[in-house]
Amino acid sequence: MNKELENILKKVGELYNKYGIKSVTMDDVARELGISKKTLYQYVENKSDLVSLVFNYLMHNKDCSFKDIFEKEQNAVEELLEVGINIIKSFSDYNPSTEYDLKKYYPELFVKLHEDRKGKMYDAILKNIQKGKKEGLFRTNMKEEIIAKIQVSRFLNIGSDDFMNNGEMLKPQNILELFIYHIRGIANNKGLEVLEKTLQKIDIQEFFQ
Repeated sequence: MNKELENILKKVGELYNKYGIKSVTMDDVARELGISKKTLYQYVENKSDLVSLVFNYLMHNKDCSFKDIFEKEQNAVEELLEVGINIIKSFSDYNPSTEYDLKKYYPELFVKLHEDRKGKMYDAILKNIQKGKKEGLFRTNMKEEIIAKIQVSRFLNIGSDDFMNNGEMLKPQNILELFIYHIRGIANNKGLEVLEKTLQKIDIQEFFQ
């Protein structure tokens, strides 16, 4: 991907996160970028093409950020907490209307991204569980696949009912609590000790502003 197109996708992604997708026209995009629509159409065919490129670009960036976490030399508990903190940061500019627009007006793209995210999330959680077992931090008698599916389901269904809405569930405190709850459910005594020590090293309040 060339630098010019990357800059366009980054800027448009910011616009979508701020205003939603439907309300941002190609004229708005060209104006915000300081280019003509003719120039914009040299990079994309139409708005649908732009939306697809933007969300694939955003998904790729998220994948890279998680890959960086998994490549660090840290134990499975530390890894999970860092993933949680990364998700908290990514939700700082989350706009529910953006996901609503994507689901309503670009359903095929929404399903594709949803399935891709679900698969990658499942694989990452499963590998983390297996890693924690090898490190002697997680219980050895649990069914890895079932636990991984449960955790994926928890995240994918955040705000999907009327008991806890998006605004409540996406609070940093609640996202972190969900990760701590998950770790406590799969950790053995050694893992719980590592969890407590790791939490003491993290400035939790930094993410609750």
